[in-house]
Amino acid sequence: MALKMSVLRSACRGLRVPSAHRRGTGARILGLAEGCVPVGPAGNRDVLRAAGTSAGGASSRAAPNFGRLTQKGDEAENYGNYLREVVQSTKELMGTLQRDNPGLTLVLAIIQAGEEDDLLEINKKMAGKIGLNVTQICLSKECTEDEIVEEVLKLNEDPRVHGVYLHLPPSSLSSRVLDALSSQKDVDGMTDLNLGRLMRGDVSRGFVPPAAGAVMDLLESHEVSTWGKTVLLAGGEGPLKASLQCLLQRGGMVALSAQRDSQSFQNQVMQVDAVVLLGTDHVDIPPKWLKPGAAVLHCDSILTSDKQEDIRLSSQNGMGQLTAAYRMQNMVRSTSRWIQEQQYQPWSLRSLKLQPLTPVPSDIEISRAQAPKPVDHLAREVGLLPQELEAYGRTKAKVRLSLLDRLHAQPDGKYVLVAGITPTPLGEGKSTVTIGLVQALSAHLQLNSFACLRQPSQGPTFGVKGGAAGGGYAQVIPMEEFNLHLTGDIHAITAANNLVAAAIDARMLHEATQTDKALYSRLVPSVNGVRRFSPIQISRLRRLGISTSDPGSLTPQEVSAFVRLDLDPSKVTWQRVVDTNDRFLRKITVGQASTEKGQARETGFDIAVASEIMAILALADGLGDMKRRLGRMVVGTSRSGKPVTAEDLGVSGALAVLMKDAIKPTLMQTLEGTPVFVHAGPFANIAHGNSSVLADKLALKLVGRDGFVVTEAGFGADIGMEKFFNIKCRASGLRPSVVVLVATVRALKMHGGGPNVSAGAPLSREYIDENLSLVAVGCHSNLKKQIQIAHLFGVPVVVALNVFKTDTQAEIDLVCQIAKECGASDAVPCHHWAQGGRGSVELARAVKEATSRPSNFQFLYDLEMPIVEKIRTIAQKVYGADDIKLSPEAEAKIDDYTRQGYASLPICMAKTHLSLSHMPDRKGTPTGFTLPIRDIRASVGAGFIYPLVGTMSTMPGLPTRPCFYDIDLDPVTEEITGLF
Repeated sequence: MALKMSVLRSACRGLRVPSAHRRGTGARILGLAEGCVPVGPAGNRDVLRAAGTSAGGASSRAAPNFGRLTQKGDEAENYGNYLREVVQSTKELMGTLQRDNPGLTLVLAIIQAGEEDDLLEINKKMAGKIGLNVTQICLSKECTEDEIVEEVLKLNEDPRVHGVYLHLPPSSLSSRVLDALSSQKDVDGMTDLNLGRLMRGDVSRGFVPPAAGAVMDLLESHEVSTWGKTVLLAGGEGPLKASLQCLLQRGGMVALSAQRDSQSFQNQVMQVDAVVLLGTDHVDIPPKWLKPGAAVLHCDSILTSDKQEDIRLSSQNGMGQLTAAYRMQNMVRSTSRWIQEQQYQPWSLRSLKLQPLTPVPSDIEISRAQAPKPVDHLAREVGLLPQELEAYGRTKAKVRLSLLDRLHAQPDGKYVLVAGITPTPLGEGKSTVTIGLVQALSAHLQLNSFACLRQPSQGPTFGVKGGAAGGGYAQVIPMEEFNLHLTGDIHAITAANNLVAAAIDARMLHEATQTDKALYSRLVPSVNGVRRFSPIQISRLRRLGISTSDPGSLTPQEVSAFVRLDLDPSKVTWQRVVDTNDRFLRKITVGQASTEKGQARETGFDIAVASEIMAILALADGLGDMKRRLGRMVVGTSRSGKPVTAEDLGVSGALAVLMKDAIKPTLMQTLEGTPVFVHAGPFANIAHGNSSVLADKLALKLVGRDGFVVTEAGFGADIGMEKFFNIKCRASGLRPSVVVLVATVRALKMHGGGPNVSAGAPLSREYIDENLSLVAVGCHSNLKKQIQIAHLFGVPVVVALNVFKTDTQAEIDLVCQIAKECGASDAVPCHHWAQGGRGSVELARAVKEATSRPSNFQFLYDLEMPIVEKIRTIAQKVYGADDIKLSPEAEAKIDDYTRQGYASLPICMAKTHLSLSHMPDRKGTPTGFTLPIRDIRASVGAGFIYPLVGTMSTMPGLPTRPCFYDIDLDPVTEEITGLF
């Protein structure tokens, strides 16, 4: 349902207020929707008019004739006029809401205890007169506080309900009950938040208690001012009395308080201009106590109406119908505010200040020195609603995908990809550049920006490479939470992946050791004498061409086809995973126990981020799409050559259950308090190596039309960027605005002919001392080639030189000069590691300028090209190979995949990231080589074919001295040490 912003403007134009409210000292009285603030000379009385009451005229005007309220003939007329106008104005506002939002239904929920009474009936009739829907929750008269709170919490979470009326005895309206009620649905204005807003004059975001609004209306005369009059509030305590005191004072009146049984009560009554009797006990005020023209209002009495709808008073001055009318008006206001809340909200981002130190401390010291904002504060600053957030502690939270529905009409922001040149084994700082760039955009240029990063694996964290939270003064915080567990997505993937593996081996065992009849009786058991197929089994029957849903009607041949997947053990492609670098799991044997009845087979483990389920998480555009992709995963081939899927195993629904929370991106923040989405982390060598489509889509909506989403691709432009364009952009439909290509002097020297760089080993002198010749050669080889690769896709390039302290100014200037000569739109040095966002302001300006230019994005190949030709296109145009050479095994697989209908999938090349070629030692721009394709596999669920180029390991190993030697925990402070 589209919720239109125009509803607020038209609501303000169309809302009528009682005639007394349209008079005053020239002040304009605007409508009741949020954002319609009263203006004019009335000063502190504006809050009164915003609540639907008049501030009256100047104090010099004639005194009001309060006596009209105590004369029987005029009472009915006054009440009737007010009531009709409040009802009419509320109906007009509601009509505007529904006209602009045709699918909108307004529902008022009433929680009652015990039998219905006259007041409840009045409210129900008033709701019907306005056109509201009412749902009643009827509790017993003896209901407990817990029962009431439980119902309140349910209504808070129900998106169909926009207002809650607690029709309960005063004894049941405890602090706990009121604290449980959402202030946004509190149409009686009783919660602490709504009362607090009223006290400080901020009723545009809260609600005035209906009874208080009715009292204020009835104290107002048609022609005269109430300014300076004295009103006595007799009896009663609680929200109504507090709100009346506030409204009276803000309306220029003097509010006094008295207890009806006090000795001074008569004397106080004789001194005031009006008496408001609060509470439920009935007290008559003798006429002789009242000074001439004084008014008396009984808040406990009610109005009734006859069959002709004429207003009649009960025995006292009744207010029930007018109060009910104001309650319904609050209900319609609540809906109006809810509609406004659903619209895109401008950011109110508060950046965190940095005070960079020299020398730069360790990453974990920097992270720990900065106090992050509470994640709910950050979420509110960037326009997220409370119900769209699922907090995991104070500093991180999952964001619900309902955001995409809410902001579906919101234009996307600018889409920026950070890629890199071919890196050294140390990495060149793409994550650091990404974070430094968004810190510069948001914290220094005041432009909305979001970083979208992959979740790091724990394998490298404890191994040798380090984390992926950035570094120095450009990182995501808290960095230890970022690098360890986060919100458990990788664990969910591990569990789901290994559930599939367990299902495969169990199914092969049972098929090998049971007859068709025995298998069928166990797969479709009789429960209480009834046999039924589960929904996923019915789906399998349909794929087999079996139309019946009656388990007793299958023929023996159909039973056999249904129960036997007939997986070929030698063609099972699914492996188990673990998120640890464990080289001894690369090749294992399973099924060696005697209970497995000789079903031993050879298999292996991958690292968890190499699972196809991780790639699916990164490419899915919703829960339904993820579930379909999980079901399509091919786990092996039957002996007859047919692919066997997770849905054939009957496990796809369970996988979706395990992944239902992992599909939500995690919100975190940078050191400068700018927002970050962390989501998915597919292995960049064998998968596409990019963060999730969903994180990018959510961020593009949140930043707004002129904002920026900066997402990162794994490894060099020849791997991560090429896969981003050809795979991720096809899946998402998103188109990039610019590529930021990260380079370092260190990597350029390596490509210019410098010595090998190894993780954990000291750098050679060539990388520490100035060497312009190595820099120049590296620029003209690898940097130039990577710029050309980006231009193949029609996207402009900005080169970001990640500056290290060993780089000289001459080297920096040379890189920027050559980069521009090679076709980069701009090339700028970046100092974010040492200075934070301030050190990347020049890069941010260059990116902003580049995104203002037209982009002519295009894919590298057409999906309908044969698999071989798509591989050849990538090898020749991206890597610079002369041609490709397929192994016999790869040729056979291509024939199989083509026959099975997978030929139109995009290609995801699995090759080394250390060279443009398949040879890690070939630096620069290798030429004159043939690219060998030793094998080819299909990730059908993820939606790509991946050729294996050379030797690629999907399970890293631990070095001689892993990082875990330095990682420790203080048992007293619980502080982590040694983590980078």
